[in-house]
Amino acid sequence: MKKTKKAASFFVGMFLLIVAWQAVVTIGKYEEALLPGPLSVMQAFIGMTLDGSLFLHLKDSLFRFGAGYLAAAVPAVLAGILLGRSNRIWAIIDPVVQVLRPISPVAWSPFIVLWFGIGNMPAIAVIFIAAFFPILLATVNGVRNVDEHYLKIAANLQFNKLAVLKKIIFPAALPAIISGLHIAIGTAWIFLVAGEMIGAQSGLGYLIVDARNTLDLDIVLAGIATIGICGFLLDRFIAFGEFLLKKYSGFLL
Repeated sequence: MKKTKKAASFFVGMFLLIVAWQAVVTIGKYEEALLPGPLSVMQAFIGMTLDGSLFLHLKDSLFRFGAGYLAAAVPAVLAGILLGRSNRIWAIIDPVVQVLRPISPVAWSPFIVLWFGIGNMPAIAVIFIAAFFPILLATVNGVRNVDEHYLKIAANLQFNKLAVLKKIIFPAALPAIISGLHIAIGTAWIFLVAGEMIGAQSGLGYLIVDARNTLDLDIVLAGIATIGICGFLLDRFIAFGEFLLKKYSGFLL
């Protein structure tokens, strides 16, 4: 029943968005060349689906996203656990992280293109930068906030360092780590498009730029809609993974 209500709310929300969109086009008397309506965008979406071009761009985008996100997540979690356990080292690293973290990954694009050229790597590098810092900081905060009573119990039981990490620190920090992974997936997906706009010859970001250059705004909006839908699905996927990890983490450790 609860899932049915959520699904109904989703479709109602999407319907209202489309109605508002059409109302803006109608009331504002925008020409199709300036602001295509929902029907024109749907036709462009169906056309790209039928000729397979949309799936080719989406496949490349998902590959870059997966590669960049995983390349960031694994070292960020490992580094966060180690840095969270060392107050002295973290006191040195923290200012560096706080200086680098606010810099937009796109700001590094001139260097990224020079270092990696064009193709997949610039977008992967941008995604890596976008995802790394949220995961790192969330992991460090999760480890540093582990209740000291658990650590004292582990010391009394003479746990070695590996056992402490596995049985105490990681399970206690897991909610914070998952939260960081959840935040990073949205951030990385946003910057995927920016990364593809600066160095790729395919993907959803490239599709939007190419369509803009030819003034095919219906294709631009179809690409934007695809990005939004995929972002929503990725968020739901990570939320489901978060649910499974929290439910079965006790059996996995």
